[in-house]
Amino acid sequence: MRRIAAAALLFACSTPLWAAQCEQVIESNDAMQFNVKDVTVDKSCKTFTVTLKHTGKLPRNAMGHNWVLTKQSDMQGAATAGIAAGLNNDYVKQGDERVLAHTKVIGGGETATVTVDVAKLKAGETYAYFCSFPGHWAIMKGTLKLGS
Repeated sequence: MRRIAAAALLFACSTPLWAAQCEQVIESNDAMQFNVKDVTVDKSCKTFTVTLKHTGKLPRNAMGHNWVLTKQSDMQGAATAGIAAGLNNDYVKQGDERVLAHTKVIGGGETATVTVDVAKLKAGETYAYFCSFPGHWAIMKGTLKLGS
């Protein structure tokens, strides 16, 4: 009986060691920074969830942040188009097919979440994530890749 209990305990404790990591928390702040610069999504994930936390204090109209995902090659064009879209559209052009996913723009103390369909990501492709608030995308950016 002890062996069965010990085996069950060992299994329960070790399960997270091989479970896929299908979510990521990324913090942003009033100094225009993301705390995570590189993300690898496990290919076994069906979906990948990003939770953006704004750890600063400034409001969304002064120092708002969002999380936008595009192919690396589409980042600048999508960011430029987003500026024209304005705050009411979260600085993302409506219907922009270059944008694979995005959160709303949030201010200090707020949180936003978005889920990405992993089937839309391709192995070997480099994706960019960035904040599309005007003037932020050149600094607030990172890369996302589909792992093995």
